[in-house]
Amino acid sequence: MTSMKQSLSLLDPALLRPALAGAFAKLSPRVQWRNPVMFVVYIGSILTTLLWVHTLGFPGGTGMPPGFVLAVAVWLWFTVLFANFAEALAEGRSKAQAASLRGLRRDTWAKKLKGEHRMDGFLPVQAPDLRKSDVVLVEAGDLVPLDGEVIEGVASVDESAITGESAPVVRESGGDFSAVTGGTRVLSDWLVVRIGVNPGESFLDRMIGMVEAARRSRTPNEIALTILLVALTIVFLAVTATLLPYSIFSVQATGAGTVVSLTALVALLVCLIPTTIGGLLSAVGVAGMSRMMQANVIATSGRAVEAAGDVDVLLLDKTGTITHGNRQAAAFLPAPGVGKARLAQAAQLASLADETPEGRSIVELARREGIAPKPVEDAAFVPFTAQTRMSGADLPAAALDLSGEPVPLRKGAVEALRRHVESLGGRLPPEVAHTADEVARRGSTPLAVAEGAHVLGVVELKDIVKTGIRERFAALRRMGIRTVMITGDNRLTAAAIAAEAGVDDFLAEATPEDKLRLIRQHQAEGRLVAMTGDGTNDAPALAQADVAVAMGSGTQAAKEAGNMVDLDSNPTKLLEVVETGKALLMTRGSLTTFSIANDVAKYFAIIPAIFVGTYPQLARLDVMRLTSPSSAILSAVIFNALVIVFLIPLALRGVRYRPVGAAALLRRNLALYGLGGLAVPFAGIKLIDLLLAALGLA
Repeated sequence: MTSMKQSLSLLDPALLRPALAGAFAKLSPRVQWRNPVMFVVYIGSILTTLLWVHTLGFPGGTGMPPGFVLAVAVWLWFTVLFANFAEALAEGRSKAQAASLRGLRRDTWAKKLKGEHRMDGFLPVQAPDLRKSDVVLVEAGDLVPLDGEVIEGVASVDESAITGESAPVVRESGGDFSAVTGGTRVLSDWLVVRIGVNPGESFLDRMIGMVEAARRSRTPNEIALTILLVALTIVFLAVTATLLPYSIFSVQATGAGTVVSLTALVALLVCLIPTTIGGLLSAVGVAGMSRMMQANVIATSGRAVEAAGDVDVLLLDKTGTITHGNRQAAAFLPAPGVGKARLAQAAQLASLADETPEGRSIVELARREGIAPKPVEDAAFVPFTAQTRMSGADLPAAALDLSGEPVPLRKGAVEALRRHVESLGGRLPPEVAHTADEVARRGSTPLAVAEGAHVLGVVELKDIVKTGIRERFAALRRMGIRTVMITGDNRLTAAAIAAEAGVDDFLAEATPEDKLRLIRQHQAEGRLVAMTGDGTNDAPALAQADVAVAMGSGTQAAKEAGNMVDLDSNPTKLLEVVETGKALLMTRGSLTTFSIANDVAKYFAIIPAIFVGTYPQLARLDVMRLTSPSSAILSAVIFNALVIVFLIPLALRGVRYRPVGAAALLRRNLALYGLGGLAVPFAGIKLIDLLLAALGLA
C-alpha cells in the first residue's frame, strides 16, 4: 500500500505534465490578481505584446525594432509562466499525496452489532450506511469501516496504509490506545468498535481534504511579507511611471538624445520589483505543508506549520518522548512490618482496574513472583485517572477478615496517596517516604500502596532516557527554544530525569489542569507554545497550545483538539515538526534576501542601457560592459525569468535546517543569499549577453 511518506521527485513526469498544464491554466486574470507582484508582470506582458503588434503595423513607432519588443514580451510571459509552474508543481506534489490517500478509501461491509457485545449478534451493512455511535465487530482479516473507539477486545492492527510502518500495533479497550482508524486492517483476534464519526467525516476523509486544500489561506507572516512586496512594487511603479515624462523633457530641453521606450520601461519595472520572491512565495508555503506531510504529519493549515517555526517553548511528556515510555514494575519495596507478599498482592488487586502499561506491569511482576491475586467477590474497582493519579478497589470488609465499611485499597503516585491516606486519618510513614525518595533519586518512579489508612510500601517503576535526546535538546536551546518536561512523577523523579535528559525545566505531578495553566502562563508572557498529546485528558491543553500535535493512535478528542496529527504516533516528532517549521521560515527569508539582493545587480545592467541615449554620462555605470543597450535590457529580462526556474528546487525542498541562533542565522543568510544574490546576477547577465552576441542577437 502507499503511504504519506512516499513522495515523487521534482522531475517525475507524473508531476511535470500536470504542472505545465497548470502553469497555463493559471494565466487567468482571476488567478493572477491574487499575487500583486506577478500581476504587475502579467499586465506588463500584455502591454509589451500589444506594443509588438503595434510595431508590426507602424515600424519604428515604438522606438524599438519589432524583434526586440517580441523578445521582451516572450520572456515576460515566461516569467509569469515560470512562477505559475512553481506553484503548480508544489500543488501537484500535494495532489499526488491526496491521490495516494484516496486510493486507501474504499467502501466495505461491516458487522453491525445488535447490542454492544460480541455475542449480541450482528447484521451485515455497508460502511457508508453506518452512523456515529453504531457498534461494529471487526475480526481478523476485516477492515475497520470507520474511525472509532475500541470498547471491547484486544487485537493486532495493520496501520501501514496510514502510517507507512509495516509493524502492526496493538489496539485495545481503555487507555489512550483505543482509537482505530477507518481503512486499517485487523490482523488477529477481534475488536468491538463504537463508530465515532459519520461517513465523510473520517480521519482519512479529513486528511484528503487537508492535503487537497492547496489554495490555503495565507499565514500572518506571509501576509506581512506580501504587504512589503506590494509596497515595494507600488514605489517602483510610481518611480517608473515618472521616468517617461522626465526623458521627454530632457530630450526636448537639450535637443539631443532619444526618448526612453515603453518596452524598456516595462522591462525596467519588472526587473526592479521583487519578482523572484513574488513568483515563489506561494510555492514556498504549499511546499512547507507538503514537507510536513512527507514527515507523516498532517497540518490543518499553513498557519500551524508557520507557527511551528516560531515556537519559543516546547512542552514534552516524559513518557514516550524523553524516555522510552515502557515503564515497568521492577520491585516491591514493603514498609517496615509488612511482608513482601502482602504488598505485592495488594498492589496487584489495586492495579486490576488500571489499564495503563504501568498498571499491567505490576500485575505481571506479581505473577512472575508467584503471587496470585486473592479472589474477592463484590469488590468495586476504581480505574486509574489522570486527575486522581490512583487506581484501586473498594474491598468488602469480610474479604480482609474485618467488619464494618468496605476497605479502600489504593495504588498511585506518592503525593496522591499521601493525601488519600491523610483524608482517612492516617499518615505516610517516614520510612516509606524515605524509600520513595531513594527510588526517585535513582531516576525511577515510586508508586505507593495503601490498605485503608495503612501504607503498605512502594512499587518501583523503571524507565530509560532515550539515546541522543540530550543532544537534540541542546540544539533546540541554541535556537532559543525552551524545553519543559511534563510528567506525573514526583519532583525528585522528575528532577533526576530532567537533569539526565538536559531539559530546561520540568512540571512534576502534572494534571490536565496544570498543563493548561502552564501553557496559558507562557502565552501570557508572549511566547508561542507547542506540545503533543494523545489522550482525551490532553484535549484542553492541545486546544490551548499554538502548535498542538495529536497522535494518530490517540483518542478522537485529542485529534480534534490538535492542529496537527502525527500518523506515526511518535511523541518525539514534535522536534521534527519544529525543525520543519523553522526550515519553512528560513526558506522564505533566504529567498527574500536573494530576491532583493539580485535586484541591485540588475539595476547596473538595465538602467545605463535604458537611459544612456538620454544621459550619455550613465555609460560609466555599465560596469559589466555589455554588448549594446538592447542586449543589456534583454539579458536582464531573461535572467529575471530564468532565476525563478533555478530556485524552484530550493523553494520546494527548502533550505537545510541548521540548529543555530537567530543572530548566526542572520549572518549566514546575509553572507550566502545576500552576497550570493549580488554576485550571481552580474555573472548571469554577462553570460547571457555573451551568448546573445555570439548568436548575433545583441
